Amino acid sequence: MLERIQETANYLRNKMQTRPETAIILGTGLGSLAEEITDKNEILYKDIPNFPVSTVEGHSGKLIFGRLGGKDIMAMQGRFHYYEGYSMKEVTFPIRVMRELGIKNLFVSNASGGTNPNFKIGDLMIITDHINYFPEHPLRGRNIPYGPRFPDMSEAYDKEFIRMADTIAQERGIHVQHGVYLGTQGPTFETPSEYKLFHILGADAVGMSTVPEVIVARHCNIRVFGVSVVTDLGVEGKIIEVSHEEVQKAADAAQPKMTEIMKEMIKRIS
Repeated sequence: MLERIQETANYLRNKMQTRPETAIILGTGLGSLAEEITDKNEILYKDIPNFPVSTVEGHSGKLIFGRLGGKDIMAMQGRFHYYEGYSMKEVTFPIRVMRELGIKNLFVSNASGGTNPNFKIGDLMIITDHINYFPEHPLRGRNIPYGPRFPDMSEAYDKEFIRMADTIAQERGIHVQHGVYLGTQGPTFETPSEYKLFHILGADAVGMSTVPEVIVARHCNIRVFGVSVVTDLGVEGKIIEVSHEEVQKAADAAQPKMTEIMKEMIKRIS
């Protein structure tokens, strides 16, 4: 595993013209943030040794090196999911490659179903914590010596980043929510009873990604900031039939606000 990570990192290092310390993972319908990146160097996933290939509509499948907020950044335009048939090691493989490339900060985004009755479709939820509801743990198996066998997860999402995002949102007049994100394996959207259960468990939003990537990032001592776009509601009395296309549309409508916050955060990171 470590040899494959290093092989991929060496391939990318030879392609890179920058040395970014911040990486961004763009989820469903949120890939248009990539349009804000300047001085781009794009590499297709299919051309990268050992890299999985995204099979989900709305995930372009490109690794982008460039500049955002006046800083060098690395962006994944499209991610990998457990429901696509990948193992958790494959889903989180890019995070370990990021660590080899010197990434210190990771920004993650996703589309989610809101279980908090105070949420509305289109809300941005800053993730304060998560619940891992996946059947396979991404650190299962032999420990890769990027971090301890039993990593601490008391601050999975960096509190300083959260405060910074709140400050920027207030300055720009952008309404944000805070909440706990619960990650499930998918690919079905949740039943009303599942939404109800997840809310009882403490979740404010539910999705099919992010949690494995964050766990591995923290194992690698990478600081994490997460934003979830509420694209549908799993609240009793407000649940309607939803499609992947509708989720993409709702995420796309909310992404300018997310882009503004992330871009300014990257600019302010010392």
